[in-house]
Amino acid sequence: MDKIIVHGGKKLTGEVTVSGSKNAALPILIASLLTAEPCRYQRVPNLADIHTTLKLLGGLGVKIDKQGWARGTSELTLQAEAVSKLEASYDLVKTMRASFLVLGPLTARFGQARVSTPGGCAIGARPVNLHLKGLEAMGARIEHSHGYIEATAVRLHGAKIYLDLPSVGATENLMMAATLAEGTTFIENAAKEPEIEDLASALNKMGGRVRGAGTDIVQIDGVDSLHGFSHEIIPDRIEAGSFVIASAITGGDVWIKGARAEHLDAFLIKLQEAGVVLSCDPGGIRVQRNGKIKSVDVTTLPYPGFATDLQAQMMVLMSVADGVSVITETIFENRFMHALELDRMGAQIQLEGNRAVVRGARELSGAPVMATDLRASISLILAGLVASGSTEVSRVYHLDRGYEYIEEKLSSLGAQIERVRA
Repeated sequence: MDKIIVHGGKKLTGEVTVSGSKNAALPILIASLLTAEPCRYQRVPNLADIHTTLKLLGGLGVKIDKQGWARGTSELTLQAEAVSKLEASYDLVKTMRASFLVLGPLTARFGQARVSTPGGCAIGARPVNLHLKGLEAMGARIEHSHGYIEATAVRLHGAKIYLDLPSVGATENLMMAATLAEGTTFIENAAKEPEIEDLASALNKMGGRVRGAGTDIVQIDGVDSLHGFSHEIIPDRIEAGSFVIASAITGGDVWIKGARAEHLDAFLIKLQEAGVVLSCDPGGIRVQRNGKIKSVDVTTLPYPGFATDLQAQMMVLMSVADGVSVITETIFENRFMHALELDRMGAQIQLEGNRAVVRGARELSGAPVMATDLRASISLILAGLVASGSTEVSRVYHLDRGYEYIEEKLSSLGAQIERVRA
């Protein structure tokens, strides 16, 4: 099993380019199921979750052209002309919950789908009841059988759907399903993330009629059919935020090319409160630091609030800040597992339910640590960048799910980091 070794104490300087967003790419690739025509994608990140999605789609009969992607141009072409299977197996859905997003498109276009229930995950249970209630409101018949969800419908119809929580996955699944439904669908209390807006943009390029994405009410006027399209995935805001922390924590000076400040408002405001110097323009974000990092309190919230996917990274920064900060996690109930590993490196973190009290330490020291999930893995690497000595991060397969060429990118900025292959 691979490990990443980080030798700390190096200031990061230079320029790094943000990859395409994993969380935007996954549903947009799955949207290819809605049409028989070719769908062309640019800036698709080369990540484990993308490979899983392509394996899933290929297993359904989608034709996949990876030639551009293999050449390093981040281009893929998918064509779901000859879909031969309408089932997503447990082996794939348990690996990546986004696989569940095939339920809506398959049901909308083919009138049926059979998809494994995802179950829980390391950072807490994420039930799919909102997906199912929405599809039922649109006329689908939902049955549970042997760990699978079976959905059938002659044709979905428009409906007014209220989500009890602004679920990103449910919003995406129902948006895709509604594009081929008869009539108009309203999704109220919808998720507002930039990835939702990117999916809506892609669906509209296919001939869909989606309005209001990025607000709490999304309106979809159904159409009879959709066509092929070409789309460039938005930059990954979580990767961008991770590089912001990397520069700030090392006292560096980094230009993060392609980062969109408007996707990171709440996060960047907190960084400025902590004393990080930010220069933002449409081309990216420059990150510098003058003096000591100051402690700030953080509460994770649905977008446009502080992203839960940046909570672990922020905790590392607060671990070396001046003072005491309180980090409150409101999205997932079990997302502080990285705190125990950071404590092994000298951090002073006290967990109190969904709150973490972080007392800034004079310094962190390198240690063997283990990643427990995707965002925890990058937090341990960030800690290694500022720690004295060497940090050995194991179980980095989590990292490969969401960070493209992370060792190469950090090395280009001056980090001393290497992957040791088992």
